[in-house]
Amino acid sequence: MRAASFLCLLLLSFSSSFAQGGFKVVPLGVKGGNMDGNMSAYMVAPANSNDYVCFDGGSVSQGIEKAIANGVFNVKPDIVLKQYLKAYLISHPHLDHLSGMIINSIDDTAKNIYGFDKCIEVIKNHYFNWQSWPNMGSDGNAPVLRKYRYNVLTEEVHTPIDNTQMVMKAYKLSHSNPYESAAFLISNNGNHILYFGDTGSDDVEGTGKMKVVWNAVAPLVKSKKLKGVFLEVSYPNEQPDKKLYGHLTPKWFMKELNRLAELSGLENVTGLNVIVTHIKPTGNNEETIKKQLRSANSLGVNLIFPVQGVAFELK
Repeated sequence: MRAASFLCLLLLSFSSSFAQGGFKVVPLGVKGGNMDGNMSAYMVAPANSNDYVCFDGGSVSQGIEKAIANGVFNVKPDIVLKQYLKAYLISHPHLDHLSGMIINSIDDTAKNIYGFDKCIEVIKNHYFNWQSWPNMGSDGNAPVLRKYRYNVLTEEVHTPIDNTQMVMKAYKLSHSNPYESAAFLISNNGNHILYFGDTGSDDVEGTGKMKVVWNAVAPLVKSKKLKGVFLEVSYPNEQPDKKLYGHLTPKWFMKELNRLAELSGLENVTGLNVIVTHIKPTGNNEETIKKQLRSANSLGVNLIFPVQGVAFELK
């Protein structure tokens, strides 16, 4: 009897450990553009860890406070900022993607900032320059305070994320060609998630950059190892293509996901977690975009509309 009980406990323990695969997500900001205090930033960690990275940094402290109010963390805000949050992955240097990181840098602890060369150059020359803000970076105008260490990424190269279990690959995106953004593919223990910064569709931008990313992740979709895709929709379908400025509408969002389905198989895309980011909260945009996305979802992906401070898991 004792042996049977021990075996049951062992199996339950193994099952619980196995179930911990995947990632947990804490949205610190979810809107695009002009929603002060609720702009693009997503804390992400392996399911069994509190070593988070932050995809972009538009809003930080307000998102942490909302997460604590919602019971996501049971520690003080400065513990989340200083101890749980290990690094920022900045897709591009627009203020709605990094203003929270900049403002909170005074109270933060040492961290890495990962980004492509053009992104890092803008942060260094235009924000951490002692004119816009004290130089918290590891290079630039003296005195260099070195709180944040710049890590310039090379496209499609595996890069370990310091102080975490995670590894990433980064891909360049077109954000109103010739301006750049980035996609980050995060890996941990055989599981993966994909985050797109602001991006236009290949058909509008004429660059083919999104297809490069889809080709890279299609095998992960086939093997059910891609646990989620963060993809932006900024405007409803009524927005003219010439006024998208490097963003997606529901029409282009679904067209891009159809490209992924062509590469990986429709049956493998059905049920894929797709987190809808960067909706611009102008007028009734949010209601319209959600309706248009749901109506066009012939692929059967699992559309997730994140809420600031409300955590969720990607399994």
